[in-house]
Amino acid sequence: MESNPHIKMWTPATIIMVVLIVLGGAVAGYRMLFGLGAATNMNDGYPWGFWLGLDVLGGVAMAAGGFIIACAVYLFNWKKYYPIVRPAILTAFLGYLMAVAAIFLDIGHPFRLPHPMFMWQYHSVMWVVAMHVIFYTATLALEFSPMLLERLGWHKALRMVNKVMVGAVIFGVMLSTLHQSSLGAVFLIAPSKMSPLWWDTKMPFHFLVSAVAMGLSMVSFETMLSCKFFKHKVDNEIFYGLARGSLIVLSFYLLLKLYQLFVVAGPGLAFNGSVEGNMYLLEMLIGVILPIILLSFKKNRTNVKTIFSVNMIVIAGVLLNRMNVCVFSMESFNTWKGFAYFPSWMEFFVSLGIIALGVFLFKMSAKHLPLFSH
Repeated sequence: MESNPHIKMWTPATIIMVVLIVLGGAVAGYRMLFGLGAATNMNDGYPWGFWLGLDVLGGVAMAAGGFIIACAVYLFNWKKYYPIVRPAILTAFLGYLMAVAAIFLDIGHPFRLPHPMFMWQYHSVMWVVAMHVIFYTATLALEFSPMLLERLGWHKALRMVNKVMVGAVIFGVMLSTLHQSSLGAVFLIAPSKMSPLWWDTKMPFHFLVSAVAMGLSMVSFETMLSCKFFKHKVDNEIFYGLARGSLIVLSFYLLLKLYQLFVVAGPGLAFNGSVEGNMYLLEMLIGVILPIILLSFKKNRTNVKTIFSVNMIVIAGVLLNRMNVCVFSMESFNTWKGFAYFPSWMEFFVSLGIIALGVFLFKMSAKHLPLFSH
């Protein structure tokens, strides 16, 4: 029996998603046949571009809501958030699968993607990142499995999974915390290339805290859309609680960013009119200052429409941060070296295809799995 028979699959929005998936798949096939150079505008100065910044760094940050809500429900027993734990875990699982797909296309030899499992380089932070992705994706698959087992009626397997769920959540929280910060640690190898507006030894903490803010906003955003389009009802107190959490995390993140600006970089770098300075100010305004101002008023934290707008602002701001770290923070260095980069149309279509695939799979899960039944 379908968990939500009222969901119509083949709506105009779904058809558009399928078209984007097909176009993105065609471009991905072209990249596989003819290489990165034929499909992207990346070069020696910008070996990591749009796919890594948006799909990998941004996608992994979006998935942070999975470990946050799972921790709240299974470890702290905050029953208020129980109605949204399965959608949060599914969003995280799909986010990691999409990130893996983007990594597969982004590396020069895609079929060497499994090599870290067999060729251990434990002195390499990139190997650490790879292993975190592998282990946490497997953990998310385990956390997601009760929905599938319920749908198939495999009750014995479901009981076994439920017995180890708390241990899996503890392991997942540990892995995700390490993974979010280790993504920032990757960029510690480029102190001479990156602007000090972003580069600092505390960058792993910046990545972790901003990912938590993104995760809270993403869960709230996804739940609101589910309520509207999938006839899923939740108590508004859930949104109010997530908004309060976002305000606390963003306030702490603001302190980290101000320390970075005044102690490490110097305020002059942010206001010198450079590309880095302008992108930094835009990131701070959209991703930190504006949502803090809006959420500081209680009437806004208890207004679902305002929270929805703030969620979109926070998501956009953290995505901009990841693109800044990955691309714009190195603009001056690469310009001096004679390199320039702007994503090709193929890069855009692959990213749109990956995002559309994630949304399509979420809708399929809402239609055919007990995603909201509990």
